[in-house]
Amino acid sequence: MSDPRITSSIFTRGAVDLSALRTPAPTPARPATPAQSGPPTGLPGAPAGGGTVIDVTEATFQAEVLERSLETPVIVDFWAEWCEPCKQLSPVLERLAAEGGGAWVLAKIDVDANPRIAQMFRVQGIPMVYAVVGGQPIDAFSGVVPEAQLRQWISAVLKAGGVAVAQPEDPRLDEADDALMTGDLDAAEAAYRKILAESPADAAAEAGLAQVGLARRVGATDPRAALAAAADAPDDVDAQLLAADVEVLSGLAEQAYARLVGLVRRSAGDDRERVRQHLVSLFSVAGPDDPAVASARRALASALF
Repeated sequence: MSDPRITSSIFTRGAVDLSALRTPAPTPARPATPAQSGPPTGLPGAPAGGGTVIDVTEATFQAEVLERSLETPVIVDFWAEWCEPCKQLSPVLERLAAEGGGAWVLAKIDVDANPRIAQMFRVQGIPMVYAVVGGQPIDAFSGVVPEAQLRQWISAVLKAGGVAVAQPEDPRLDEADDALMTGDLDAAEAAYRKILAESPADAAAEAGLAQVGLARRVGATDPRAALAAAADAPDDVDAQLLAADVEVLSGLAEQAYARLVGLVRRSAGDDRERVRQHLVSLFSVAGPDDPAVASARRALASALF
């Protein structure tokens, strides 16, 4: 399950049969897993009706996910202790759940402790996140996504669940985001560029345009092949740039930044400037408030000067 994949929406209603989980299997005769065995959340679990982040097991799945989702959208985070990308995504989900103030609930499921749930959801790689509304999964994605894109996805889930989204919306941005999410890159690019022509400082449009460029560059690239090619040719600029793109889309942004900062140190002239510009474009995907971007910018400045 540790195989990184390019983030994408992969769910079709009806594809997941949860009927077997509506009646939990007998509880194994062993002590319950202590809450502290999972990644620290800072937000304790709670019974139905309270808390925004809860730890779910097969024994509590029906009440905490299926029944709860009849009233409040539930976002299910499949994780494992050994999963490094999970440690990047989970804290962001937890923070957004707390920020949501109860508009939705984050249910965390350890795939090692609950393999039957993972099997029923057809989890092939983690992190994997499902949205459950009205007792049924309605959408899902795998891998780590930039926070801006994650907020868009959660907003769409809340709309599907009939929850009013408090944040003001820009219909121009909605149009651009919808085009990006459906894979219409030409329409998305045109829409983002139109916004930036009217509002040059629009950070969301800038991030969206950077995501379009990233999607175009990666295309149908085989992630493993791209990373292997980069490993074999550490000073091949094209190979290193593509590998960095793959890493960002696979949830390994910090690794991508470090790769390109190192390449800046080893490069000179036009190659060095090309790598610098590419790295800056990747910063735009995450946005200026991302702590990893701030750290990488300092490393880049050190490499340049």
